[in-house]
Amino acid sequence: MSSLALALGQLFDGLSLASILLLAALGLSLSFGLMRVINMAHGEFVMAGGFLMYVAHQWAPGAGVALGLPLAFLGSAVLGAVLERVLIRRLYGRPLDTLLATWGVSLVLQQLARDEFGSTGVEVTAPPWLADSFAIDHGPLAGLAFAHVRLFIIGLAGLVLCSMVLLFNRTRAGLYIRAVNQHRGMASALGVDTRRVDLLVFALGSGVAGLAGGALALIAPVTSTVGQSYVVDAFLVVILGGMGTLRGTAIAALLIGVASAVAETFTSISFAKVILLLLVVAFLQFRPRGLVAARSRALEDT
Repeated sequence: MSSLALALGQLFDGLSLASILLLAALGLSLSFGLMRVINMAHGEFVMAGGFLMYVAHQWAPGAGVALGLPLAFLGSAVLGAVLERVLIRRLYGRPLDTLLATWGVSLVLQQLARDEFGSTGVEVTAPPWLADSFAIDHGPLAGLAFAHVRLFIIGLAGLVLCSMVLLFNRTRAGLYIRAVNQHRGMASALGVDTRRVDLLVFALGSGVAGLAGGALALIAPVTSTVGQSYVVDAFLVVILGGMGTLRGTAIAALLIGVASAVAETFTSISFAKVILLLLVVAFLQFRPRGLVAARSRALEDT
């Protein structure tokens, strides 16, 4: 394989990783960026989506993807809604308490998953139409292959991102979300049910994280700790992109995904994460609000 084909292969792997990070970080951007809630259990929504994809695959092997992705979204959204109503709602404005409480919830959910599915994890077999790859056999790019399943994940992330943009900019629910983000008190005074908006935002963010887990299950085993492997990178994406901005989240996910894939080519996975973290910290010294700063009175007050 030529150096050009190798470089393009790493770029493609970085794009697929960026797609997973984008799906995970979009949900976190909603809860962390718009609601100012530090949800340490966000990774467990990714885990829940992966296990729900596995359950759908067991129920209907021939329609695992068609059934599994909606189930991963809806199941994780319901789980997030329950968490918001039972716990998060009582802790708004208390970030340290929220962090500790959701950390405890994450440990409980991990143990429940370990008891139900075992500690070794489960695997989902991709359907035949996703099992193949598009390979180049001749020319300077000989040896380069694009797996159908990774192309599917990239397309899924793009579809979800476009849907979120339409939701925020073209629907009444999106208008309410942006109003609460800009000024919660004024939005409430104008008749917006801010509690219902909080529930919608948290459930939607949890559902999108479940989609990330469902997509991840197609390319890697699902374990009780799989969410912890992605939640740190998802936080980095949100912080680097700018809290509460879809455009910044998308750009940051692309940068971090590609940078991680390239760094892991020349060093170990753990050392690549250290390098990535140092680069993000250094960048935030110059742009503390991230790549795209959200215009929000809530942010100006903090």
